[in-house]
Amino acid sequence: MRVMEVREPGAPFVPAEREIPEPGPGQVRIKVAACGICHSDAFIKSGGFPGLQLPRVPGHEVSGTIDAVGDGVSLWKVGDRVGVGWHGGHCFQCESCRRGHFINCVNGKITGVSHDGGYGEYMLSPWEAVARMPDDLDFVDAGPLLCAGITTYNALRNSGARAGDTVAIQGIGGLGHLAVQYARQMGFRTVALSRGADKEALAKELGAHIYIDTKTQDAAAALQALGGADVILCTAPNTQAIESVLGGLARRGKLMLVAAPQGAIQVHPLAMLSGKMIHGWPSGSPIDSEDTMDFSVLTGVRPHVEVFPLEQANEAFQVMMENRARFRVVLTPGG
Repeated sequence: MRVMEVREPGAPFVPAEREIPEPGPGQVRIKVAACGICHSDAFIKSGGFPGLQLPRVPGHEVSGTIDAVGDGVSLWKVGDRVGVGWHGGHCFQCESCRRGHFINCVNGKITGVSHDGGYGEYMLSPWEAVARMPDDLDFVDAGPLLCAGITTYNALRNSGARAGDTVAIQGIGGLGHLAVQYARQMGFRTVALSRGADKEALAKELGAHIYIDTKTQDAAAALQALGGADVILCTAPNTQAIESVLGGLARRGKLMLVAAPQGAIQVHPLAMLSGKMIHGWPSGSPIDSEDTMDFSVLTGVRPHVEVFPLEQANEAFQVMMENRARFRVVLTPGG
């Protein structure tokens, strides 16, 4: 099989041929149809992710078909259409797992980090990391839903917001363009925040009721003019942009972080004493991925994607890193 692998920290992805692996006990083999490229893949390419062992095949936005099953696997069968996201398996035994919080497993695996991911024609996955994919969802569309999709959908549905509440989406990129769609379909008064008047038409097309151009408007003041945001979902990893929207929360509003800026966010304690809160949210477990895909099919939410053949992984990665993608990049082993 063909793969694109990381051999040395910071070096380009290298094409390689490997034997097609056989699934061991508790594993399934997936014939990869598509694999999205995520910004988090940069941590694997740089070799800087804790515990990473090279060479490694990255990729945690995988969609495809189960090709073989190992001993002890009863949930999945050959021919099942499935996806695998960031969550790459859990131990079932730690306290988090025993409480059903599999995403917080202290021994949790990460697809494309703990074991090889989807930048190839086949991959192995622990059975518990696999999500069932709807028959009427395209493989290419499914890939980004297993990362950007689950991250924003799962955060919004756990935000505490109710239909009719004002929900603001900070940033209209790989995460944000899906978050705007989900917020609209969940019945929220959806506000999109981004820099530049050129984003307004896209924001409205995606479903935003209101667009705030943060280049010409004070984001917090504009949100307060609307009565304050019950939830602000921060999808762009920019500390200054995140700090600038905090003042736009309603008195008991919640700022939810799904983006990971490198710098610290400064918060004045006095501004929080009305009951405001800041809440981080992880992506989710495989059943959350299933819910994300099902809801996307039900409501017509789809990612905007650019497709590259597997061999062009380096070019595709650069397009993503330089923010030239509109909005997600997907590799297809079949070309």
